[in-house]
Formats: sequence, C-alpha cells, structure tokens
Amino acid sequence: MTDPTSRTLWARFLKRGFDVAAASILIILLIPLLLLVALLIKSTSRGPVFFIQARAGRDGEIFRVTKLRTMRGGRRPDPEELVPLNHPEITPVGRLLRRFKIDELPQLWNVLRGEMSLVGPRPTLSKQVTAYDEFRRQRLLVRPGITGLAQVYANSAVSWDERILYDIAYVRGCSFALDCRIMLRTILVLIRGEESTTRPFWETRFARHVLPPADYGGTQR
Repeated sequence: MTDPTSRTLWARFLKRGFDVAAASILIILLIPLLLLVALLIKSTSRGPVFFIQARAGRDGEIFRVTKLRTMRGGRRPDPEELVPLNHPEITPVGRLLRRFKIDELPQLWNVLRGEMSLVGPRPTLSKQVTAYDEFRRQRLLVRPGITGLAQVYANSAVSWDERILYDIAYVRGCSFALDCRIMLRTILVLIRGEESTTRPFWETRFARHVLPPADYGGTQR
C-alpha cells in the first residue's frame, strides 16, 4: 500500500519545530498550575501523583507516557475499556482534571523528547496495536498527540474503530490549517464538554479522506 501520510510542508518539516517551541513555552507557563494540581492529587487520594504507562507511538515504537493520576491508586487499566467521565474509579479531583484535560499536560515532556506531538492520534497500549490490521496501522504513521481529531470530534463513549477513522483521516490530511483547527476546537471542548462537540465520523468532511475495508467495524455510511 502506498504511504498515505500527508506530504504538506507543515507535516514534513515545520510541525516538529513548532511542537518544540510551543511545548517549551507552555511548560514554563504551567509550572505553578502543575505544582498546585500535584498537591491536590497527593492530599486527596492515595497513590502517586503521576500515572506512567508504556504506550505505542510512531511506527509502533514503545515509549513511556506521563499523565497526572486521575483514578484510584493501584487500578490496572483495561485496554478494551473506554473510560467515561462518570467512571466510578475516577477520583473527584481526577474528574475535574479529565474534564479540562489537565491530566494530559505532563505529556508536554513527551513532546520535547520527540515521542509525541501537540496534535495527532492518541498513543495507545501495545496490546491494542498488536491487534491492528494494515488499515488500522495507518494511525501509527505520525507521532501521537496530546490532542487530536478524534479527541475533538468523538467523546470517550465512541467506539475505538470510529475513533481510528478520525485518526487515519488526520494522517492523510495533516496540515497547518488542520492543526490550528484542532487546537481551537480543543478549547471549545474544554468550555462546552465532549458531548456537545461529538459528531458521527461519516457526517464530517473528514470522511472523504478515508475508505475503510468492507468488513471494518467502525460506523459505516
């Protein structure tokens, strides 16, 4: 199969430089907030401040992703589980952090290290990646992101297969304009919540970038 990755100047050369500059500035500005949140997590529930987990990144390469802990200490994640905001294992502070995506901020360090981008498909567990077919593996052709197309158009209740359709659409259509649109829409999601911004994939303009196999499990036209 021909490599479907976007060949725009932004995707090939400029995106990485923007990521490094923006992540550096954001880390400096957000240090007071991160210290305050770390104190809240430690003082309201047992367990570590950070949740560190091996995830699959670009080309399936494994790296350690860092998040602020939002669930009760000692809980083992289920790779098949979609975790809604009202999940009983999420702590009260964790629910607030998830609602406003504050738990993802430590991943700015992953961006600086070159393991992630500000915008891209979310990094997933290696167990999920080993089950990918050729079509689904297209989402691994770019660096994973802190936010992405699936995160601003599909909430946590949407199936993995439909979210992957958004990811593949991003891989094929990555551009400066699209990244700006995703970052602006991320702000909208933070203000209004995921439910109000969710759209079925086949009702969006991104569907023209993707033609899944006939037996694909995602939502069809």
